[in-house]
Order: sequence, then structure tokens, then C-alpha cells
Amino acid sequence: MNVGMIGLGKLGMPVALAMSLKGHDVMGYDVDARKMQKECFPHQEIGPNGEPSIEALLRESDLRFGSLDEVVRHAEIIFVAVQTPHQPRYEGVTTLPAERCDFDYRHLVDAVSNLSSAIETNGEDKVVIVISTVLPGTVRREILPRINDRVKLCYNPFFIAMGTTIRDFLNPEFVLFGVRDDEAAATAERFYRSLHGRPFYRTSIENAELIKVAYNTFISMKISFANTLMEVCHKVPGCDVDQVTGALTLATTRLLGPQYMRGGMGDGGGCHPRDNIALSWLARNLDLSYDWFENVMLCRERQTAWLADLIEEHHRRRGYAHRTVGIYGRSFKAGTNLTIGSPATLLANILGERGFEVQMYDPYVDEGPCPFDREGVYFVATNHPDFAAESWRFVPGSVVLDPWRFISRRTDVEVIPIGIGTDRDGSSLEMMLDEKSPVLVRG
Repeated sequence: MNVGMIGLGKLGMPVALAMSLKGHDVMGYDVDARKMQKECFPHQEIGPNGEPSIEALLRESDLRFGSLDEVVRHAEIIFVAVQTPHQPRYEGVTTLPAERCDFDYRHLVDAVSNLSSAIETNGEDKVVIVISTVLPGTVRREILPRINDRVKLCYNPFFIAMGTTIRDFLNPEFVLFGVRDDEAAATAERFYRSLHGRPFYRTSIENAELIKVAYNTFISMKISFANTLMEVCHKVPGCDVDQVTGALTLATTRLLGPQYMRGGMGDGGGCHPRDNIALSWLARNLDLSYDWFENVMLCRERQTAWLADLIEEHHRRRGYAHRTVGIYGRSFKAGTNLTIGSPATLLANILGERGFEVQMYDPYVDEGPCPFDREGVYFVATNHPDFAAESWRFVPGSVVLDPWRFISRRTDVEVIPIGIGTDRDGSSLEMMLDEKSPVLVRG
């Protein structure tokens, strides 16, 4: 099928490549001409077969580029992958602002308006599929007034993660499709059947808008819950968060699946924190009885503040005169160089507000070797496998806090696995319970 892709950023380019790899004739367009090239891709993105980068696939692919008019003439079906950005303070790397706001739809509105004009000039009906993340009611309010009758509009947001976009696009749990035109939806379903056999879920555009952001914020809720369990386990001798969450992941009938049910850092990336904050804005706008989304973001923030408490505690315990803390990892998840919405940055900002000088290093983001050379307290914020390798060099004599529990015990540093309760004074769990609640002790 002849396919068009409007917007060639972190989402549009990998998806356009995936479609091309599946045999479709794909032509892309971006208002930024620098993005319409196949020499390199600036974001860390894994290929469909686990390739560490998509750059070789991109250079060798049949994907091509053209003007907006050329894309319209070429394509039977046109995807719009244009950003709906937010201000940096709604990214989840700073403490939660008191005020809230919706996403910025200006780029999307301009793209759809220009595309609609080009389609009208071309004189043929075209299936246009918007995949950008929006809040419920946005398409009706912002997009429909800008299109003409030749635009057969659908809304089809993807459930992908940055860094594994192609794999997630080609192997989805299901395809979410907001329908306004049944014939356009049928064309899109035929297209998806050429990619995979996963369920095609048809619903209204408004439902699809809400399902997309609800999906993202549900993940935030799971992560916050798992991290709450991590804090409990860290404070109760004998508890191990991986054992606790490992059992919960087996309850796939009543508690859903195992993904994201693991203690660690808060969620990040370009979707989850900002979607929660935007839904908090919507909750206020709709005067909901309770702002659940603010609750999730405050939980994420306060859990990160608790991790800062642990860093301070170990800094005092060691009696360091300096106020320097090192953080391993900047990116929001392992194996990527994307730092947007990173909980590592939130942790650094919280520590900075407490008067610490924070140094950060990420082998996927920073050039050169790790510069850390002073004994002190270090925190592994991103679970890059590099940090867990035996060959990785920590500063000898330092304390290394590990919220992922993936670094083996070492002789050169003191590794603190967060989420496994230990009794620091050597007393048993029974003795602790005896002191605080004698009725709990038997025999």
C-alpha cells in the first residue's frame, strides 16, 4: 500500500521505517527538512530483530521523502505523527507545579490544516490517521473544524515505548482505532492486517483519546504501587520487594499482567508523567470529585524524595565533609539516550534543592569515560546493564545505592540494594516485633 507519514521525529521515523520494512511504499514529510534524511537517527532506537541501532536499516531501506503535496499525491493512507508538546515543568523532572495545563496542540493543528488544504487541492479523498497523543475531546474541538470533506479522519494512537518503537508497533497488544468514517477504518484495518494479526479495536474517537492516556497513566499507577512496596520492604527486615512483586505478577486473572510490577525508579519518558499532569488539568477542568492523577504524580515525587532521604542518610553515616552526590544514569530507562521525563533528573533536582552538588553520568548520553573519582555516595538511577557488569568501575570505598537490585555484592564498594529489608543493629525480626508489638511474638 502507498503510505504517507507526516512528522519524522522520535515516533514518525521509526514507524515509517517499520512500514517500509514490511513492504509498503512509504513517503515521509516533515516541516524540518533536516529530518528528511536517512544518514543518521539521533535517538537510541532498537531495530526489529534487536539491532542496537536502526541507522543501518534506515540507510538501506526503500523509505523516501517528498514535499507535502508529493506525499498527498503518493499516499492512499496518511499518518500524522506530529508532536503535542508540554512545558518542561510538566515533564516530571521537577516537583509538581500547583497549576496544570493541557498539551500544546498548535503543531498538530497546523499540520492537519496544511494537510487538509493539500488534499483539497489534489482533488481526491484521502484516509488521514492522527496518532498524536491528545486529551479526550481534542479532535472534536481542535481538528474537525480544520478539515474538509475529502479528509477521511481517524484517530489511532500507538502503545509504544521510545527506544523499542518498531518492535512495539509491529507486535502490539491490540490496535486502538477511533472511527469517524467506516470506510476509512476498513482501509486502515486492511493495512494493519498486512503487519500482524493482533486485535483491531474500533471505538469512538473520544473513547480512543481517553483510552490512550488512561493506558499510560495506568502504567504510572502500577509503578508507583510497586515502588510503595519497595519502600515498605526496605524498612521491614526480612522483606524482599522482588519476592513480593514476583508473587503479584502471577495473579494474571485478578491483578493483570507482570509488566511494570517491579520496584525501582518512577516512570518517565515523553508520555507518562506529562499525561498524568495533563489529566490532572482535565480533572480540575471537569471538577472531578477526586484528582486521582495528581495523586499518582505526588506519589512518584514523594517516592523520589524518599530516595533522596536515603542518599542523605548514607552521606551522614559516612561523615563525608563534601556535599557531592553522583548519579549513574540520565535516561528515563535502560538502553536509550532519551532523557525526557527522566526520574533521574527529578532526583538530581530534589538533591540540588537540598544543597547537594549533583554529578550525573550516562554511557548512552555522555561522551567519554565516567568522570567520577571521589569517594562518596552514588545512586544508580538508570538500570543500564553496563552498571551491573563486573567490569564496571565504581569509585573504591564508596556507597552505591541500587534501587534495581541488579548489582552484585562487591569488595571495593558498599552496595545497598533498596527494597530488601535489613536489620542494621543485628537484631532479629522477632526481636524488633517484640519491642514494638509484644503481642505479635509467639513462643
